[in-house]
Amino acid sequence: MRQTVLDTVLGVEEVIQYGKPHFNLAGQNTAVLHVAAAKVSFMVFGAGEVDPVPGVLRSVGNGDRKVVDLAEGDTVDTDFIAGLLRRSTGLD
Repeated sequence: MRQTVLDTVLGVEEVIQYGKPHFNLAGQNTAVLHVAAAKVSFMVFGAGEVDPVPGVLRSVGNGDRKVVDLAEGDTVDTDFIAGLLRRSTGLD
């Protein structure tokens, strides 16, 4: 997922904040990876216009953030992640 972010959002900067990799573009959070015992969560910011997808993409907070949760053995759909990033950053 890290490489998908770097390949999709040109100019994005990876920084560690709160012990997690955050991806910033022009000083704004674009995405964050969170690793927990049972799953890896990939959250994008600025995705208020992106509709949740049951079982795939959920809303967090006021709906401006969207999260993909992956458990061990799940396949990462890099095309879906790239599309989500393009939509949430206005690249699409």
